[in-house]
Amino acid sequence: MITAIVFVVFPFAMIHAALSDIFTMTIANRVSLLLIAAFIAIAPFIGLSWTEFGLHLAAFALVLSVTFALFAAGVMGGGDAKLLASTALWMGLGPALMHYILMATVAGGILTLVLLVFRGSALAAYAGEVRVLRRLVDEKDIPYGVALAIGGLAAFPQSPAMIWAVAQAA
Repeated sequence: MITAIVFVVFPFAMIHAALSDIFTMTIANRVSLLLIAAFIAIAPFIGLSWTEFGLHLAAFALVLSVTFALFAAGVMGGGDAKLLASTALWMGLGPALMHYILMATVAGGILTLVLLVFRGSALAAYAGEVRVLRRLVDEKDIPYGVALAIGGLAAFPQSPAMIWAVAQAA
């Protein structure tokens, strides 16, 4: 049961966040709350010591502090900030978190460049009645939840929960 939670909750929450951000330019609080609640529920069963669990909480607090400051400065959306922090909880302080942040940054840079080129191109005029494309053209914001999902899914195999789940499934 715990293995199924690890295999299902994190990936589907990240995919849901990305799609939600594309279609509505928002990431619901329930996605971040689900990630937090699921991790806290499975943490006792995946072999984390109290120290390791504390490091996961520290990763969450550190990332939430930084992203809250970025949100307050108007650089990052609130949903993105909460999603990044709740994902950091799953990664913990360590290589998985660094891989996540690096992959999300690279994906975000590519996404931003693609959207800027698309918005400035003649193709943008053809977005027309396709609501999603029209929103991507007309909005000034970037649906960064897509980049966070790509980074999270790329780093997830290195997370302690996924390493444990794969070992259990083997």
